[in-house]
Amino acid sequence: MTPAEMAATIGGGLLSFPVTHFDAQHQFVEADYREHCAWMLQHELAGLFAAGGTGEFFSLTPPEVARVVKAAVEETAGKTPVVAGCGYGTAIAVDLARDAEAAGADGILLLPPYLMVPGQEGLAAHVEAVCKATKLGVIVYNRDNAVLNEDTLEKLCDRNPNLVGFKDGVGDIELMMKVYARMGDRLTYVGGLPTAETFAPAYLEMGVTTYSSAIFNFVPDFALSFYKAVRERDHATIMAGLRDFVLPYIALRNKGKGYAVSIVKAGMTAIGRTAGPVRLPLTDLKPAEMAELEALIARVQPAMPKLAANG
Repeated sequence: MTPAEMAATIGGGLLSFPVTHFDAQHQFVEADYREHCAWMLQHELAGLFAAGGTGEFFSLTPPEVARVVKAAVEETAGKTPVVAGCGYGTAIAVDLARDAEAAGADGILLLPPYLMVPGQEGLAAHVEAVCKATKLGVIVYNRDNAVLNEDTLEKLCDRNPNLVGFKDGVGDIELMMKVYARMGDRLTYVGGLPTAETFAPAYLEMGVTTYSSAIFNFVPDFALSFYKAVRERDHATIMAGLRDFVLPYIALRNKGKGYAVSIVKAGMTAIGRTAGPVRLPLTDLKPAEMAELEALIARVQPAMPKLAANG
């Protein structure tokens, strides 16, 4: 799949990040991960992001990232693009990009570099080094300490044809509009704010046709129906979904630091498809919070726990 083909494909539907399965000793359980990818692919997906933020990229070693990506590629078998997580410092990010290409991935999601807050010149050089290291299409994740402005992004696109995607995790509407006004259809735009469903209707009006849904891991039918309502601008369905599930889910997520990932794994456990614990320094939900999540899931997909109990 060429970079342009990958970008066009992911822009046409819903995306998701499979969680990464660990055992009680926090070791990767490849068989369970593969089974989960296969289960997700029974539903309509425009792209699978392996070892992404929801997949605890930040807790994986580089060899583990390569192993997770390879497992996703083999399990997906060309059904949909596999985009590999990539990040840390430039040297490690370059190695990870090459590993992803060797594993058969279709694209790279470039997460922010570790710790430092670089200026635009350094950040541009970092992104360009990754783009030059691979033939794969690269999606840059604008968030935290890695926020490209529209001028820097335009120059990078001019020099790097395989920079084909822009994922926004900042929530700066002015910047998003500047980027879209400047770049237009040169890029595919992906919503990347935590629980992206909340922002999807507004972002669609800014040219962001897709987003990554973490909740797809455990309520895929709800996630897909909500996405379709967004694309159809079905205001009544969108608002019902926000009231019934998304906003209460966010309130529960906000009860703990790092729960944006922990709550997704908790959702997996709630439907009988446990993916194991999160890796430290993240912590799992408390029992009372788990009970609250189970009740919330039952509200939107009451049959899910029974259907998935032996999954």
